[in-house]
Amino acid sequence: MMKKIQSIGLAALLAASASLALAAEELPTYRLECNNGVFTPQKLVVAAGKKFKIEIYNTGTEAIEFESRHLRKEKALNPGGSSFVVVFPLEPGEYKFFDDFHIQTGQGSVVAK
Repeated sequence: MMKKIQSIGLAALLAASASLALAAEELPTYRLECNNGVFTPQKLVVAAGKKFKIEIYNTGTEAIEFESRHLRKEKALNPGGSSFVVVFPLEPGEYKFFDDFHIQTGQGSVVAK
């Protein structure tokens, strides 16, 4: 009887893990490249009210720091590095981001519609 209960508990745990993995895969994902302080694209248009992920790639030869006070996110990346940030649902509007190491050229925004 105890083995059966343990098996059911294990099956439930595995099902919950699989469900979480599927939920993570379904997260809308946007690619953002930064090459020596220039973001491509400079504007990301996302759905308001929905959680999403931004994958950040440093394609340049200098370190970058993706930063957004509005989104409360920051990531420093060496040349060739990549990472991501998960952004919780946003109200409609524009949310600025910048490359803290290249303030003059590294500007962009997320627009939630």
